[in-house]
Parts: sequence; C-alpha cells; structure tokens
Amino acid sequence: MKYLTLFIDTALELAQHKLRTLLTLLGMIFGVGAVIAMLNIGEGAEREAMKMIDSMGLYNLIVNGKEFDEKELKEQRKHSAGLSLRDAQVAHDSLPFVTDFTAQKTIETYHIFSQYNNSDANAVGVSANYFQLSHFQLFAGRMLNKNDQQRFAQVAMLGANTAKQLFPLGDALGQQIKINHLWFKVVGILQAPYLKKKEFQGVKLGNEQNQVFIPLSTALHRFESGLLDSEVSSLKLAIDKSVDPIVAAQALEHLLQNRHSDIDDFELVIPAALLAQQKQTQQIFNIVMSCVAGISLLVGGIGIMNIMLATVLERTKEIGLLRAIGATQKDIRIQFIAESFTISILGGLLGVVFGIGLSEIISMYSQWAVSWSMTAIVLSFSICALVGLIFGVYPAIKASQLDPIEALQSD
Repeated sequence: MKYLTLFIDTALELAQHKLRTLLTLLGMIFGVGAVIAMLNIGEGAEREAMKMIDSMGLYNLIVNGKEFDEKELKEQRKHSAGLSLRDAQVAHDSLPFVTDFTAQKTIETYHIFSQYNNSDANAVGVSANYFQLSHFQLFAGRMLNKNDQQRFAQVAMLGANTAKQLFPLGDALGQQIKINHLWFKVVGILQAPYLKKKEFQGVKLGNEQNQVFIPLSTALHRFESGLLDSEVSSLKLAIDKSVDPIVAAQALEHLLQNRHSDIDDFELVIPAALLAQQKQTQQIFNIVMSCVAGISLLVGGIGIMNIMLATVLERTKEIGLLRAIGATQKDIRIQFIAESFTISILGGLLGVVFGIGLSEIISMYSQWAVSWSMTAIVLSFSICALVGLIFGVYPAIKASQLDPIEALQSD
C-alpha cells in the first residue's frame, strides 16, 4: 500500500510538469524504439535468409556450368566436355560425404503454350529427386518420379507463375501444354514460396516459379542440344550434415578440376558459406545499430539525471519540510528514485509502441523483412528501466543529504 501511494504521488508530480516530463521521456522513447526496430529487423533478416537458403538446401553443393562465347567454348571443348551426369556419379562414388545428387538441363525453348495462353517460361529437364534436394513444395498433383525418367515420359510440372500464365482459370492438372514441338501432360504444380527478395548474396532465387519441369531423360533424348553444349547445365549434390561444407566444397572442386583437365568451365555455390556471410554482415549491422540505440538511451539517462537534479533544487523547501516532520534520508532517496524509475518505465512503454510503429514503417518503405521478437521488447524495456534507476541514484542521494534547516531557509 505504501509503494502504491508513492507511485500515485509520483505520477501526480510528473503530471504537473507535462512539458518537462515529455522532453525527458523523448530520449528513452527513441532509445527503446531504436533497439526494438533494430532487433526486429535483424530477426526478420535472419528468418528471411533461412528461407532463401532452404530453397537452395543448406547442406547442398551446387555446381553451375559457366557461359562462354562460341570461340572460347570451342577451345575449351577440346579439353573438357563440360558438366555431365558422370561428374555427379563419380563424386557420389568417390567422396564419402556426398549422399545424393541431382542434375538439371536447360532446354533451348522457342515457345510454350496451352489452348488458353502462351508463356515466356523456361523449360528444364530435372532428375526425379530434384525437388526433394531443392526443398520445393507441391501445391497440387504429384512430383516427377523415377518411372517418368525410365519411360521418357512427356509429363511436366509447372511453377506457380507459369501455371497462372498458361491456365488463367486454374485448371492446369491433366491439361496439355506444348514445349517447342512436343506435347506434355501437366501432372503437378509447385507451391510458390514467399520470398521478399529474388537474390541472396548474388545468387538468384525463385526462378523455379517461372519454369516448366520435365524428366531429365526426356530432355536429353527428345530435345536437340548444340554440339558444344554440356550434357547438363547444373548439378546439386547433397552432403552429410556432419561434414564442414567448405571442406566438402574444396574436395569436390579438386575432383571436378581433375575431370575437366583444369578447365575453369564451372562455378561452385556453397549455400552454407552464403549463410555465414549473410550472418556476418547482419552482425555488423546489429553492432552499429546497437551502438546508436545505446547512445540514445545514454542521452535519455543523462536527461533524467539533469531533470532530477533540477527537481531537487526546485523542491529544496519541500525536502526540508519532509525531513522536519520525520522523513528519513532513506525515504527521500526512495521518493526521488521512484520518480526517475517511473519516468523510465513510462518512456519504455511509449518506446515499445514507437519501436513497433518504426519497424512497420521501415518494412513498408524499404521492403525489409521484419519479425516480431519478444526478446527485443523485454530486453529494451529492461535496459530502459535499469538506465532510469542508475541515473536517478545520484540526484536521490543528493536530495537525501540536504541539511533540513538549510533546506527550510532556502529561497
């Protein structure tokens, strides 16, 4: 009951000086708001990064064939045939950490259309396990399987955007589409992933939604390739989770270089390394923003101290009167600490509201991902309360040490 009365008296005292209280609160509001916005953006960036990495497969190694002009490609083909299924098979057989692999062949597409519309999508041939290793989700129908590969089946899966283009009414399953000179039956549609960014650390993502997938065997045997084209366009190899992806990538690169006669006609993408790079960049961002937010809270704390010291001077007679009627030094200290603590608590609450609003504004105009973090709210609010306590101690001690007689005689 005693502390409740003290809290009410403190609130009434602050309410009598609205402008001064508001100016004192601003530093705490901006500091807490900055901490919450920074941590929310950091949390959102980390989750978005994990979504993007998941689309590539954290424990995958991706090998892409490089593009060259015709003259350079002719010279390279004298020594290397480019990427092939045999490359992946040898890696799987000779490197114990490679647990599975899949391949992709990009088809030179002239036109893709249905009876309803045409599309500017790309057609690619893929292995049966391509979707599992790429962590693509099925929206409707079924995935391509080994039986399709063995039969050179003319069946296709559509990316979400391609399905909308070719079949605006949404009845794609079981329908026929034509890729160049061949007809294919649609057996499945991919789930469209929710990614705010189409690129991660220089690697393009989400292109699968604008593609048509057919069995790799069909692509290799039913469509013509250029004489200088490699057998496949890219490989994706799954590695054991107990192995360091960087070490695994070095071993794979050495193997492929030997098979390609040291011709640099491929590039290796390591999703785990991209994620580590993203985390390092995010960590630097968090440190910088934490320093800015910390300075704001420090300024707010200094503001509280200044206001409380000014309050001590204004209320010198009141302090002397309280001491004269029996208030102890402890009572005076508690009263002034309660006032600074109340200011910091109020500033923290308003800062939480400001931080949430600031996060939404940043997300809206910058297209950055934002995820709500209860840790951010609790941490920033706790720091704000602690700052209020620390910076209120000195004015409280100064007030409690005033001589009662001198305080009553002061002007």
